[in-house]
Amino acid sequence: MFYPVNLNLDNMEIIIVGGGNVALRKCMNFLDFGKSVTVLAPDFDSRFLELGNKVDLINDIFKEEYIDKFDIVVAATDDKEVNEEIACICRKKSKLINVVDSRDLSDFTVSSYVKRGDLLIGISTGGKIPALSAKIRRDLEEIYDESFAEYVDLLGELREKIIKKYEDKTERKKVLKALVELDIEELKEIEKNI
Repeated sequence: MFYPVNLNLDNMEIIIVGGGNVALRKCMNFLDFGKSVTVLAPDFDSRFLELGNKVDLINDIFKEEYIDKFDIVVAATDDKEVNEEIACICRKKSKLINVVDSRDLSDFTVSSYVKRGDLLIGISTGGKIPALSAKIRRDLEEIYDESFAEYVDLLGELREKIIKKYEDKTERKKVLKALVELDIEELKEIEKNI
């Protein structure tokens, strides 16, 4: 059973083993969160070369020593046996492993997500039907458009001011609950008066 969690990547090193389209997609996910990534493969999709210094490309076949300094490993090769080998080694070395073609060999799966600034909505079907996760993600992207980044920032700023202004926790909670019902223009007006 998988447990939903947000992982702090700041002090973690990540390697993706594989150089194809799936590996590229996994790489782009990490880059979307501001994390640089190492990618190991004998051949790379040409789009990897466009990523510049955000990605460290190692042109080689998988060898066990390559994963020693990494905390998170993504096995994204097109060879199930190699992916299984990587998973077994990671288990022995206490590395977090995601095998793209096997939930059973993975310590974690990567949810589909909608990211708008600090707003992060994860969507998962437990690996049963990724197409449904993608559809739900598209639906949520329409509901929570790019303007929600500013909305969340503004709510966060107001929350800090309200925490300082209201000592009574019950009153504070009531005010904060009311704020999330307002649109961004209404929040901007309130911010001027706090």
